[in-house]
Amino acid sequence: MENMGNILPLGSVAFFAFLLLCIAILPLTHGRFWESNRNKAIICGILSLPVIILFYHYGDFQPLLHEIKEYFSFIILLTALYIISGGIFLSGDIEATPRNNTLFLLLGGIIANIFGTTGASMLLIRPLLKTNSERKLIAHIPIFFIFVVANIGGLLTPIGDPPLFLGYLRGVPFFWTLRLFPHWLFMMAIILVCFYFVDLHFWRRESPQAIRLDRTRVKALALHGKINIIFIIGVSLSVILLKTPVREGVMIGLSFLSLVFTPKDIRHKNEFHYAPIIEVAILFAGIFITMVPALLILEARGAEFGVRLPWHFFWATGGLSSLLDNAPTYVTFLSMAQGVAHATGLPQEIVGVPIRYLEAISVGAVFMGANTYIGNGPNFMVKVICEHHRVRMPSFFGYMLWSCGILVPLFIVVTFIFFI
Repeated sequence: MENMGNILPLGSVAFFAFLLLCIAILPLTHGRFWESNRNKAIICGILSLPVIILFYHYGDFQPLLHEIKEYFSFIILLTALYIISGGIFLSGDIEATPRNNTLFLLLGGIIANIFGTTGASMLLIRPLLKTNSERKLIAHIPIFFIFVVANIGGLLTPIGDPPLFLGYLRGVPFFWTLRLFPHWLFMMAIILVCFYFVDLHFWRRESPQAIRLDRTRVKALALHGKINIIFIIGVSLSVILLKTPVREGVMIGLSFLSLVFTPKDIRHKNEFHYAPIIEVAILFAGIFITMVPALLILEARGAEFGVRLPWHFFWATGGLSSLLDNAPTYVTFLSMAQGVAHATGLPQEIVGVPIRYLEAISVGAVFMGANTYIGNGPNFMVKVICEHHRVRMPSFFGYMLWSCGILVPLFIVVTFIFFI
């Protein structure tokens, strides 16, 4: 792999870069065209074909086959979590106070490490919107929900956020991410406190009629489809204990059991359908193929790019995770870190990189995926669901005003505390 990284032309990275730009820009400029999964598949196929031809030219398909194998492990995990979490429905309507909303986000941030950020987001966003349906000033709630549940909360396990699972597939021990608990605790605590006071501000501006109506509609929360919790635990155990292909076979089996044993009305109430996970599968098929030249080049020549310190990796990984997708960004900078460690003689402590590098890459990818709607898959899904419930969400750049005003100053603090 190292030799190929030295001989591959830098231009071979262009197909990966162009695909990521399509993912970032086309939803904004050609939204109707991009809605079609068939169109996504066509673009992914067109950009993947030259990469396949390139490896045929060099006569070595092994790096490509390795990434395809990891793709299937990756997409089977995401699909299993999506299907199983779609069989769990939380009914009821609690009082929409700042305290209760804050506890909602805290719960989501915790279970994101078990259900994945996608599963936790799909499970909790609708009950949260229903709880706050009597209030008028709630546009800030989904924004903080994206910060906490769809991104930052999933830092502690490889199941939590897609970048971390890709790290696990590349050899990062399953429980290694628990060492990131101080980073998780700092961000969760500050953001939840910030959310509480922001929500308190807007709650106090609500009309007395809205507050009274909210109190009259209180109904105890109830969890439906509890059997799927067993299936979620089964997925977690399979990731920890089993290897490919048995692991993937167990996940597929658990997904099938979820479909069989979950009453159809639960999935109907969850508005469950397969389009989002099909979209993810199509896009990541293209990403996993087109990113192979970039990974090989960065691993072989990473030291040439000037990213050498932990805080460099934190901001470089996080910056690209904000504008692209955080999963391929994580893998890209992990390969760069391997190249830097190899070229400079730094200790290759875990998967060929110093621990501080791996911490910075992991935290940067997970945390800064929250900076935009396109930084992590669940972000845009939450936005769409909120708009379906007639919650006025900010525009792409309007959302960034919130993230830059709240998250970026915290990331600067994280830099000085953990990475300098």
